[in-house]
Formats: sequence, C-alpha cells, structure tokens
Amino acid sequence: MNKQPVVPPTTLWQLPSPEVADANGLVGVGADLEPGTLLAAYRHGLFPMPFRKGQIGWWSPDPRGILPLDGLIVSRSLRASQRKFDIRIDTAFTEVVRRCGDPSRPHGWINDEFIAAYTRLHEMGWAHSIETWRNDELVGGLYGLRIGGLFAGESKFHTVTDASKVAVVATVEWMHATAGTLFDVQWRTDHLATLGVIEISRTEYLRRLAAATG
Repeated sequence: MNKQPVVPPTTLWQLPSPEVADANGLVGVGADLEPGTLLAAYRHGLFPMPFRKGQIGWWSPDPRGILPLDGLIVSRSLRASQRKFDIRIDTAFTEVVRRCGDPSRPHGWINDEFIAAYTRLHEMGWAHSIETWRNDELVGGLYGLRIGGLFAGESKFHTVTDASKVAVVATVEWMHATAGTLFDVQWRTDHLATLGVIEISRTEYLRRLAAATG
C-alpha cells in the first residue's frame, strides 16, 4: 500500500462539470470504468453508479457527505467493540467489494463490472480495503479510492454488530497516519452521522478536493 500507484493511460472522455448536476446529483450518463476514467472522475468530484439499462451514471451530490478527520465520534460502546476485532488493510479487497455488493442487501448496486473495475484499481495501487476480522473471519469492512490526501469511501458491510463502524474508525486512523485530509462518504445518513459525518456544499467539497488531490 505504500508503493507508488501505477498511473494509467489518460481517459478518452471529456467529463462534464459537477455544476450541471440535476437535483438528485446526476451529472451525466455514459463513458466507461477504465482506470484513467475513474481517477479523472474522482479528481473532478464525480463518482459512478449503475444507471438505467446497464449504463453508468456519474454523480456529484449537493450537499456532499464527508467525515472530518478531527470530528470522528467514537462512543464508549464502540470503543469497547474495537477490542473485539483485528484490523487488516488490503488483505481481502475483492471479497470486501463482493460482500458490499451482496444482492440480498437493500439498495445493492455493485455488479460484476464494478467489482472488476475497482479490483483493477486496487491492483494498480489506487483502491484499498479496510477490513475487520474476528477469529480469522472477515466480518466487516469498507473500500474506496485513495488519491493524494483524498479517500473516497465507496461502500461498507458488516455481518456482526459494529464491524463496519470499527472499519470507519480504522480508516480515520489510517488517514491520520498517512497524511490524509479528506474522507468523502458521498451522502450523509443517520447511521454515518453517529460517527460524525456532516454535509457540506458542492462548492466547498470541490475546494477541499482540489486541496487534497492537488
């Protein structure tokens, strides 16, 4: 994980401005999931999700959810839960993505195309998994892209209580240890708010993104 990532060929696509997003945050539809396209999109403030008829939608929500690294909330019970898990990084990346994409989960959207695309970025050194293990069993984790000081969290899962929350805490600790500055979670949810996630405007997000990736 400390190795310099492999730089892919530049994307062939012209990415639209995040400012053209509709009320739901959808900026455009199309393009591809090539490494160069994905990295350019994240640097541009966009992220992909499947759209209608197998197309790729590109999103830039306003407001945007982030977890300030100095605003992490760790309750007493969560602190106690941390002691029940082992934290590993990048030991089961594709398995974490597959578990996040379990079709039995509500709102599951991570298909084989996305699994392959992010696994490729992982192999190139850009995508990472932060994993929670118990008794050598993978019981929770999250994955996302690291570009400079940015970690763009994509999805998380858990099979036992607090396992995904512990992964979030471990991600913040990892970012502190590696000069990270911006933890993007895309959208604020009530669940994430208990950990300190807040909303900022798209304009403010793009300003912080430029500072983190520049």
